[in-house]
This record gives sequence, structure tokens and C-alpha cells, in this order.
Amino acid sequence: MKVALGGTFDPIHDGHRALFERAFELGDVTVGLTSDELAPRTRQEDRHVRSYEQRRRDLERELGSYAEEYVREFEIRKLTEPTGIATEPQFDVLVVSPETETGGRRINEIRRENGHDPLDIEVVDHVLAEDGDIISSTRIVSGEIDEHGNLTPEREGRKPIEE
Repeated sequence: MKVALGGTFDPIHDGHRALFERAFELGDVTVGLTSDELAPRTRQEDRHVRSYEQRRRDLERELGSYAEEYVREFEIRKLTEPTGIATEPQFDVLVVSPETETGGRRINEIRRENGHDPLDIEVVDHVLAEDGDIISSTRIVSGEIDEHGNLTPEREGRKPIEE
């Protein structure tokens, strides 16, 4: 199977890892990584996002271990629009989180309009931090938790880059 998923992945955390694991269980994986221009438009909160190249390096390293474990291929492609690569005909499955499931349904509408079969949508549940709330990049960047969901009251959040 050809599996698609997408995101900003800044920073990568255990919630993302649950998505990656499910994707590699299903087949060869193509990850759409938001471009520098798209990343801020996909955020519900205003926060600094590292550059595409920095995020791509981290993502490549992370995906490499899953590809090796599951003996699968992977590719990272730049996303310049929210519906991204998943509207392309070669994909069979889209792996999403609960908050991006609606976007997955929209992708299937676009696929139907373009004469392509709809994707199977695999929803991967959120991974919870030790306080019972969702692990998110925003919480990590703000200094609340680490990438595994451990509370980090002694940490300060990521400082924006001075221009």
C-alpha cells in the first residue's frame, strides 16, 4: 500500500511517532512536510516554526528508523497547500490525527472530483502527556512538556528568532 500523511512536525513528539508507526505498518510512506510559507497558515496559535530544512533533517532521521524496522520505503515531499500530496492518485491510505480527520474527508472530496478513488482514512488517537492532556508541539515549544509528554516545569519555551 502507498500511505500518505502530512504535517509541520516541529518538534517531533510521541504523538507524531504514533502516526509514523501506523503509516509504516500499512505500507510505503510519503510524508508531506509543510513549506516555510504554509507552516504558519496551518497553525491555530502564533508560534515560531523552525525552517523547512531543519524540520526535514529531523523528520528524515526519525522516519529512517521506522523504514528500517518495517522494511519499507519512505519519501518526504514539500507541502505548499493544505490538501497537499494526498489528492494525487497513487495513494491508498491517509493517516491522520483526530483533529485532521475533517481535512482527510475534504481530500477525498477533491479526489472524487478529480476522478480518483477515495483514500482509506486511518485515524490515530492522540497520545496523552503525563497530565492527561494531549501531547502537542505547541505544548513542547511553550516549555510545558517534553517530546514524550513528561511535565517540564523547570523548562522555558523556545525563544523566537530575533530578526
